[in-house]
Amino acid sequence: MVIYGVYIVNKSGGLIFNLDHNLPKIETEKTFSYPLDINLEYEPKRISVAFGQRDGINVGHHLVGVNGIQVNGAVLEDGRDVREIIESKDSYPLSLKFSRPKMTTNEKIFLASMFYPLFAIASQLSPEPKSSGIEVLEADTFRLHCFQTLTGVKFMIFAENNQPGIDVLLRRIYELYADYVLKNPFYSLEMPIRCELFDTNLQTLLDQVEKGGVASI
Repeated sequence: MVIYGVYIVNKSGGLIFNLDHNLPKIETEKTFSYPLDINLEYEPKRISVAFGQRDGINVGHHLVGVNGIQVNGAVLEDGRDVREIIESKDSYPLSLKFSRPKMTTNEKIFLASMFYPLFAIASQLSPEPKSSGIEVLEADTFRLHCFQTLTGVKFMIFAENNQPGIDVLLRRIYELYADYVLKNPFYSLEMPIRCELFDTNLQTLLDQVEKGGVASI
């Protein structure tokens, strides 16, 4: 059982906490012949796939290795320019390793702000009165579970599709939030959460759930 991460969004739609718990590292290495049949975008700090995908290499993936040598930005560890190597016919056959990039903090903030209007729209579209909004979004590889408190704060968990006991886990996280965050007299609901005790206990709880399957009440 795997829990990928936890997000907490305030009543205004701002991301105030996130934890990447068990994100899988996705890397794909393939040997290419000349000419390269995917288009790459060359930037000073990274080289990424701009168009074309094959064999698990998708648009947005970053180039992390060439012939077993790590890529740092746009150069190899030995100082050679990656673009020159890729564009030279003499370099082929060429082994390239690509990896799915980690989301930046700004990307996480953007995604959290996008979920806020979706949640509100779902509440309005519901044929039942007093809808609680989105509780579960299911994709082919994960589920997003959401629990909204009376104050409008939303707790979200990304987990495997078959992970049981998420409803109980969400309420246990809310209890930790109430015990270690809300009881701080200097904290307000709109502020980012920076609490070592909350972080530690949350990590322990997630580890317990992954090992035992469900969170104890």
